[in-house]
Amino acid sequence: MHGIGYEVNISLHTYSAIQDLTEGRLFTHLQVKEDSHTLFGFFEREEKEVFLQLTSVSGVGAATARMMLSSMKPDEVISAISQGNTRLIESVKGIGKKTAERLILELRDKVGKQSVASISPVPLNNTLAQDAFYALMALGISKVQAEQAINKVLKLEPETKHLEEIIKKALKAI
Repeated sequence: MHGIGYEVNISLHTYSAIQDLTEGRLFTHLQVKEDSHTLFGFFEREEKEVFLQLTSVSGVGAATARMMLSSMKPDEVISAISQGNTRLIESVKGIGKKTAERLILELRDKVGKQSVASISPVPLNNTLAQDAFYALMALGISKVQAEQAINKVLKLEPETKHLEEIIKKALKAI
């Protein structure tokens, strides 16, 4: 076959999620620097969001963020930051006390707004529900509200097969 291939940097968390799949989807981030273009892939949207938040902190590069996400799941990173757990963050290779404190200082308010409980949304095996979930989030609905509304719609009307119907009914349920 002729085609094009890309090298995609992933965390161990993403690797363990995709290792047995024959095909799938990754959420990607292209980091453009003066001397390189580097592609990062994530199995979950939340992992990508945490990666971008981590790399927004001065002194935390993509390699360090990827190392954190290989050592801890996205919800564990959020929890450690929001609880100010410097010891847990320092346990990651390449992160010292000052970097851990800077991460907590700069990200505590940002991640505090995220609900740790809603990190794993609607079941991944139901792509209609997942697409509806992301559509509602794009409309500014919170993760918890979107998940509850979609689950309510699918529980009351499991025969609903069109994405637009699920979104409309979920919006009415909110």
